[in-house]
Amino acid sequence: MSFRREAHVPRGGPDGGDGGRGGDVVLVCDASLRDLRALRRRTHYRAGAGVAGHGALRHGANGEPLMLAVPPGTQVTGSAGEIEGRKWDLVADGQQAVVARGGVGGRGNKRFTSPKRQAPHFAERGVPGEHGELQLELKLLADVGLVGLPNAGKSSLLARLTRATPKVAAYPFTTLEPNLGVLSGEAGQVVLADIPGLIEGASSGAGLGDEFLAHIERTSLLVHVVDLAPELSGEPIQGGSVGELLQSNYALIERELALHDDRLAQLPRVIALSKSDLVDVIRAQQAVADFSALVGPDVPILVTSSATGAGLGALAVELLAQVLAADTATAGGQGPEASLRIGATSPPAGAREEPMLADHMLFRPGIESGYEIEHPRAGVFCVSGPTVERLIERFDLENVEAVSYVETRLRRLGVLGALRAKGFEPGDEVRIGGDAFALFASAKS
Repeated sequence: MSFRREAHVPRGGPDGGDGGRGGDVVLVCDASLRDLRALRRRTHYRAGAGVAGHGALRHGANGEPLMLAVPPGTQVTGSAGEIEGRKWDLVADGQQAVVARGGVGGRGNKRFTSPKRQAPHFAERGVPGEHGELQLELKLLADVGLVGLPNAGKSSLLARLTRATPKVAAYPFTTLEPNLGVLSGEAGQVVLADIPGLIEGASSGAGLGDEFLAHIERTSLLVHVVDLAPELSGEPIQGGSVGELLQSNYALIERELALHDDRLAQLPRVIALSKSDLVDVIRAQQAVADFSALVGPDVPILVTSSATGAGLGALAVELLAQVLAADTATAGGQGPEASLRIGATSPPAGAREEPMLADHMLFRPGIESGYEIEHPRAGVFCVSGPTVERLIERFDLENVEAVSYVETRLRRLGVLGALRAKGFEPGDEVRIGGDAFALFASAKS
């Protein structure tokens, strides 16, 4: 609230400026990021506050928005506060989501001038911004997921097909976090994800499997890596043959995938029989025959070795052909012929572009205009509703002029007419949003 006071300027009048709007909290999808570790350094994040208005019609500056970068594949859910229940899914580079909107600045007393109110001695308060808690979950964006028991050779396979450098060692659970690699061909690129920690009970959380399984929910193809020599990895063979053990291991992982998400059970499969350099040709051929009888002719079965490179070229061609053909079919075209180029670091000519986000319009629900009136005892009325509570929050009810303005607004909203229908008399106490004050205006609608 301000009035112009300047020499030789009579009747300067009100000149209070408006307050600035608070900054928004915005999540920005950044393709250069791979995890959410940067956000764990702090617990609370707050955007900049708006600056208060001043005299001489100087409006306050808006608060600076807080831009937080997250990797592609981040799912965001409001878990508490005013943003509870809201959801966002950030998948494309540059995509933004306003997760908490800044508060609205109050208006200066200049805004309330009228022919009858030429020198208002009140101003409007600003409204606080939204606040709450967010839960962020990262689901990797990959075309192909490598699944299988620990020590089946998934990381070695990823390292040979791409330029990824996962840790490889001769013991189970070497890989503790999912790894990504890019397999490139002349017709496009395919992103591979090595999913660790899949053991019996993974869908229920054993071995952190439920967390890792979430990373293959977006894939369009699964490569089931089966170790041809499980006994050399310390896995005992009890009772049945090696072939029965291989199929038992395969069934175990397939069961966990289906328990986690029905969609995973419906995804196309490629079976990669790994570590063929450790077994003879007869065992490898028998394993191919056994799995062909189990899964049928529609599932490709390839014998591979990450140590010698055997079968990797055929596997890469198969992955490129299936994924790129599916993408082209989705776009209405025909599947391209995929030619292999292992370890490429730059996108080749004709590489797939990132999917474009559809143009859209943003509609935000308005504040509910309804209200309720209760009459707990004589001379006291309680009014509740977002619109009237927000109105009371903006003004100082100790200021007589502000109360008069509030009465005018309540009359226009129909609140005073509804109060009269409930038995309201001028001077009765009215409670709105925890504030109690007396209305002396007549309750005419």
